[in-house]
Amino acid sequence: QLQLVESGGGLVQPGGSLRLSCAVSGFTLDYYAIGWFRQAPGKEREGVLCISNSDGATYYADSLKGRFTISRDNTKNMVYLQMNSLKPEDTAVYYCALRGVSYFCSGYTEEYDYWGQGTQVTVSS
Repeated sequence: QLQLVESGGGLVQPGGSLRLSCAVSGFTLDYYAIGWFRQAPGKEREGVLCISNSDGATYYADSLKGRFTISRDNTKNMVYLQMNSLKPEDTAVYYCALRGVSYFCSGYTEEYDYWGQGTQVTVSS
C-alpha cells in the first residue's frame, strides 16, 4: 500500500529553520516527480517545490528561492524540504505529494496522485 508520511513540522521563531521529511513506502521513487505543497488557514493549497530527475528542482513561488530547498534520497525513498529564514507567512500545513505516473513536475494539485497527511509548520515569536 502506497503511503507518504510527512514529519518535522513544529513551532519555530521567525528567522529559524526546519527540515521536513517525507517517507514514501509501497512505491519506488526512482525518477517520478514528488513535490511539497502548503495550505494556510483560509487559503487554497499551493505548490512550494517539486523535484524530478527531468526537471531538477522547480520553485512555485519566487519568495521561496534562497530560503527553501528540496532534495531526495531514492535509496531511502525519502524527500526533504529544508526551510530557512522562515517567516510568519510560511505558516501552513505542509504536504508532500507524488505524481505516480509522471517524471515531470507540476504546480497543480490535481496532477498529483498520492498525498501525505500533512505536517503543521507555525512560524511565530
